[in-house]
Amino acid sequence: MFALLLASTGAHAATDSPSPIVRAQVLLDRANFSSGQIDGAAGSNLRQALLGFQRARGLPETGKPDAATLAALDDGEPVLATYTVTEADLAGPFEPVPEEMSEKAKMTALGYASVAEALAERFHASPALLRKLNRGKAIDQAGTQLVVPNVDAARALPKAASIVVDRSERTLSLLDGGGRVIAQMPSTTGSEHDPLPVGQWKVNGVARNPPFHYNPKLFWDARPGDSKATIPPGPNNPVGVVWIDLSIDHYGIHGTPEPGQIGKTQSHGCIRLTNWDAARVADAVGPGTPVVLQE
Repeated sequence: MFALLLASTGAHAATDSPSPIVRAQVLLDRANFSSGQIDGAAGSNLRQALLGFQRARGLPETGKPDAATLAALDDGEPVLATYTVTEADLAGPFEPVPEEMSEKAKMTALGYASVAEALAERFHASPALLRKLNRGKAIDQAGTQLVVPNVDAARALPKAASIVVDRSERTLSLLDGGGRVIAQMPSTTGSEHDPLPVGQWKVNGVARNPPFHYNPKLFWDARPGDSKATIPPGPNNPVGVVWIDLSIDHYGIHGTPEPGQIGKTQSHGCIRLTNWDAARVADAVGPGTPVVLQE
């Protein structure tokens, strides 16, 4: 099954030995306990992912990739794979993303700015890690064989019975009908200007690859003179590739154009995830799914 999966995505098992941190990040991603962007660096997102997995599996809660945790995470599949860059990967179009909303609104789409950014997001990695794993290789050339995180061997995620977002831990968790955590991921959850709306809500609906309707009146840091604008879809859209609408006006769970900032910066009140984690949540929930937002 694994060989068929790799063949279908153009990836093959790699023999390179990953660092212990990369190993933990990839295994956690595949177990649906994401640490966000796979970057090879220890930090708060990795610690929370490890704690969440350990808690869910009844392991000692060390927050570290200790031997017992790595053994429980080990699914028998390679941590790294090789991927051959295709002409389709290079087709783009790749364009710089402007900073101002008025300029974003003039774009036909907010796609990736570079091949490296597109491929890094495809494999849930930082562009810097992708370059580190492939020193001396031309990432933007068809036929190049890249070493990448083997995220395609992820475990299937069943439908979730509810969502819990925890502001203090900066996590979003998916629970089954018995209240057991089946997935966890880092999140950015509001700010002092737009605090997380603590309470019990529900999912109204899910929109994939949505446009973003910018209203400067809803943003405390809007630029003087800004006006309403419709920002075209794409992974670099302000809400990324998914908008999960909640039953409180103007609030939702969504993706981001800056995956490396998840769990480390502030938002305008919404719950922000990496694009791939937002897509994972969207697959597991639907209209009516209960959502608990807590401190």
